[in-house]
Amino acid sequence: MKKYSAGFVVLALLCLPTRGAQKHPYTVEDWEALHSAQAVGVSPDGKTILYREEYGQAKGPTKPVWHLVASDGSNDRLLKLPENFTPEGFTKDGTALYGQFEVSKRPQIAILQLAKPDEKPQVLTSVPSGAGHAMLSPDGSRFAVLANPRALDPLEEVHTVVQDEPTSLFVMDKDGKNGGWWCPSLTQISGAAWSREGASLAIVSQTQMIGYHAVSSSIDICSASGVRHLADISNAAASEIVNGFGGIAWSADAKELAFLSTTTDVLTPDHVWTVPVAGGQAEDRTPKLAGTATQITGDTEGNVWVLVARGVQNEVDLFANGELKPVYSWPGGTVRQTPIVPEIAGAPQTRAFSIGDPTHPWNVAVADATKLRKITNKGDAELAAVELGDVKAVHWTSKEGIALEGIATFPFGYVAGKKYPFLVLPHGGPEGNDELDFDSFARFISGTGYVVLQPEYRGSTGYGTEFLNAIYQHFGDRAYRDVDSATDFAVAQGWADPDRLAIFGWSAGGFMTSWTITQTHRYKAAVEGAGITDWLSFIWTSDIQQIDYDARWPESDPDAFLKFSAVMHAADVTTPLLILHGAADPRVPTYQGREYFLVLAAHKKTVRMVTYPGSLHFSRLWEQRADVFHELQAWLAKYNP
Repeated sequence: MKKYSAGFVVLALLCLPTRGAQKHPYTVEDWEALHSAQAVGVSPDGKTILYREEYGQAKGPTKPVWHLVASDGSNDRLLKLPENFTPEGFTKDGTALYGQFEVSKRPQIAILQLAKPDEKPQVLTSVPSGAGHAMLSPDGSRFAVLANPRALDPLEEVHTVVQDEPTSLFVMDKDGKNGGWWCPSLTQISGAAWSREGASLAIVSQTQMIGYHAVSSSIDICSASGVRHLADISNAAASEIVNGFGGIAWSADAKELAFLSTTTDVLTPDHVWTVPVAGGQAEDRTPKLAGTATQITGDTEGNVWVLVARGVQNEVDLFANGELKPVYSWPGGTVRQTPIVPEIAGAPQTRAFSIGDPTHPWNVAVADATKLRKITNKGDAELAAVELGDVKAVHWTSKEGIALEGIATFPFGYVAGKKYPFLVLPHGGPEGNDELDFDSFARFISGTGYVVLQPEYRGSTGYGTEFLNAIYQHFGDRAYRDVDSATDFAVAQGWADPDRLAIFGWSAGGFMTSWTITQTHRYKAAVEGAGITDWLSFIWTSDIQQIDYDARWPESDPDAFLKFSAVMHAADVTTPLLILHGAADPRVPTYQGREYFLVLAAHKKTVRMVTYPGSLHFSRLWEQRADVFHELQAWLAKYNP
């Protein structure tokens, strides 16, 4: 759930038909047309930024296009790249881009000359199972590539062997020559970073899923001469990866490696840890962090950058001398990633970021000292004729004394004192959070006249280790009570009509929806997407480890898992429920929704289920995304008018 659910909250599921000449509420056409931008690379001279622009379309997946723009925001030009080439950065001299190029349906690393963008890229690798992302060494002489070293199965069109897929390190010269697998004993790499002289890489690895009922990690240094083991960590050690690499960083003096790990039961890395390069004990350097560290990267100057979630806003901190120092933030909004910088040692330190806020989608900004200056304005044209209500972070204390935060989105023209239909939207993850950015889903629902509240329940990132860990073995009681308290708060504020309440969520939010309606009858309509309804079977059938919810052995204590399984309480449901699920979902298998649907139907409950052919945890296809909201809108209109 973690890998895809956070992305769902940013997407929206929206649909109202026509638009007129006057300003109008946010519609599915606006959602599809809305452009955004994300920084990808910075040229070695620091003068040019590569960024990806994205927008939707009536049918098919999201459309990506690529731009180069001067670091001052001038000379923005569209790149007409060959089909199936995805650029990731600049070569040492800045005259070419490197990236992934599809060859025989497998991604390989290739180089494209900027002076000849219409020519076929020069392919550098021929990894049988396909090459992952590449990272240029600081001297520009080598590429490191994370890839699957396993040979292709000659019967792959006949059968699929269920096994862990390895990830190892392939290193080659900048022209593709002298390539080979470094440190082949490392087969579960989750992050890597070049040393400043480009002779070795720091590696963080994490236990694979199949055959393990606990998570452990390791830190190693890998070079052409072999691997040197530094430390074992008896917990998770990983982070969100920025543009394909990261997750570990070298200190300025090259005497320490910094990475993210945790002491939590929920296995979500949330603190900055270090280990001496000479070897030794790993140490938590931020044990009292009042937030959550979610990304870590280094640069060629020896700076260690950490993205820190503090509530519903992210900031970028500098980690030095064992401490985090806040450096970059976006007022009234949030920062999406640690800085994108030139990969070549000695290059000017131009730092590019992706930033967003509730009235603007993601765009590119650059650092001026400690301030960020936005240099792209994607989405402004599409939103010029759209009515947008207010969005604000709100705070309350639950009945049991828990201090909570959420994001409230109001309809355009909201009148204080007037009660509105209300929808509570618990996020996915669950170890994630909602961000103070442009949330298309909340915008569309509020455009239909609703007040929408996104609660950051216990288990959310951004509020410290104790808050994060509180969800362990307690998703169905502590987190549920926090979500329901958001509705109490909205009613108490006079925003929500207590007779017109609805709930909707996807993934972990889908669980919360399916579970909530077994515990209370206050909601008039409910919609759950790809939600867990039976924990006993889910723990072993998701495509990633899910023991962060509960590491007990299900067969030894089945009641512990059935306790919070909605299917076991279906007879108590009175709220009409719409179930939406991808038909090929590996994260929360489709049978989870189908089982709940069949049980509810057998109990003569009001329920409808819709599945999406070929869709994984959330659909890539815009026609399916639009249909999700058609279904949602119709359900709310029928049962919570």
